[in-house]
Amino acid sequence: MATRKCALSLALWIAALAVAAAESHSVDVAGTWPVATPEEVGVDSSALVEMIEFAREQKTPVHSVQLVRHGRLVLDAYFHPYNDRIRHDVASVTKSITSTLIGLAIAKGHVRDVNQPILSFFPGRDVTFAAQKSKLTLEHLLTMQSGFDCGVEMNNPRINVDTRLDEMRRSANWIQYALDMPIAVEPGTRFRYCNANCHLLSAIITRATGTNALGFARREWFEPLGIRDVAWPADPHGNNYGWGDLQIHPRDMAKLGQLFLQRGRWGERQVIPERWIETATRPHVEQTGGNDQYGYLWWIPGPQYPGVFEAIGRGGQRITVWPAKKLVLVYTGGGFNPDDLTKFILKSLKSDNPLPANPEMAARLRDRLDAARQPHAPQSLPKLPEIAVRVSSKTYAFSANSLDLGELVLRFDKSAEAKVRFKRLGQELRCPIGLDGVERFSTDTLVELPFACKGQWLSTDTFLLELDRVAGVSCYRFRLTFGKGGKTLSVALNERTGLNEETFTGKATE
Repeated sequence: MATRKCALSLALWIAALAVAAAESHSVDVAGTWPVATPEEVGVDSSALVEMIEFAREQKTPVHSVQLVRHGRLVLDAYFHPYNDRIRHDVASVTKSITSTLIGLAIAKGHVRDVNQPILSFFPGRDVTFAAQKSKLTLEHLLTMQSGFDCGVEMNNPRINVDTRLDEMRRSANWIQYALDMPIAVEPGTRFRYCNANCHLLSAIITRATGTNALGFARREWFEPLGIRDVAWPADPHGNNYGWGDLQIHPRDMAKLGQLFLQRGRWGERQVIPERWIETATRPHVEQTGGNDQYGYLWWIPGPQYPGVFEAIGRGGQRITVWPAKKLVLVYTGGGFNPDDLTKFILKSLKSDNPLPANPEMAARLRDRLDAARQPHAPQSLPKLPEIAVRVSSKTYAFSANSLDLGELVLRFDKSAEAKVRFKRLGQELRCPIGLDGVERFSTDTLVELPFACKGQWLSTDTFLLELDRVAGVSCYRFRLTFGKGGKTLSVALNERTGLNEETFTGKATE
């Protein structure tokens, strides 16, 4: 569950006929959500108002929250600088999408079953340790029990990094690299979170269906649901990243969850086989290293939350489905803990029956939702320190760092807006910087998803630069300390989604 220590105690809808209608026709084919006021489904609007105010006051980096009950959209909240016109990177939520596409490939006859050996999809390919891998099946990949040595014993699913992923992405052939990884334990005997498993599944979809994962998803899954604005990067051979980086809108994430809640049925069409949903979302791994269980690339909170299953991505990306409560809950964010907001949703659940209408609180909720989309009020602009003039327009060349940043240029004048230019791997990223506490957006055409920047002088020689990926998972904080009159630069980099602080240096080149 989005929170592991408490459950969503939602009420059953009292009008049985209305429930049946909502479940059968919860979202029309054109993709428009029927909506309900919170009180109509037993939810107290005042607690939702508290949640939004809390997120704003605490500057919680949540981007959106969607709550659906009985197919009706109860809450559709967005927080500046994100907005509903932008797709969102859903990180490892992508894995659950990849899993479902394998189920569809089986249903369409492109793949035999989950017991099919993975090497059968790559005939004639020279693979190291082939004898050990001959019994490696699709199910082993789907349950993170491939036995591949991914360089970690067990990875945190919310951080979702492993030492092999970067190596694979630097290789000439990602699929060959994944197939050649050594086997550390017997397949099927141990849970090891490994991104390469999922990328192999994506390559298998490409080979089996004649189109890549995105093309197959559009044709067989997304189009029937009216999901059209989707992006999914691919490797040099056209295989979409099976482990992550799918970009989709939050309301469309809710559609995916609602389809699973409806056991694969959308209107009059059975889009995903009901049997696959039952199989994919039940436990296949009892011990993951935490309190969760694991299905086919779906997380299962365990027996304390019967029937609940989730797609989880680092930074706060989440689709939670609770069939017993007819509930779908979606979060997106840039590095936050959904538990911080779930407590307000729990508080809002007041009754099994509709509550009396509360026009005053409903109006206040609308006001808070509108305010959440707006930037914070500008702050008074402090006087620039003397060092700002000295470092303005200087080019600083960086030492080695994890982001592969090559150089930095800052420009300051007496306005409320500075400018930054980064060079990374031969490409430049430019963004204005709000010095008044309000983000400014990059208009750089090289950046597919927008960036927003703001900054402030922490002292006479230290500048804090925040670079937010807006619709992505990351927000980078650069604490820049200038020395020797601006000739040298010390950088402390922290990424909000959980990476440890990294330090490196810069030196003025002119």
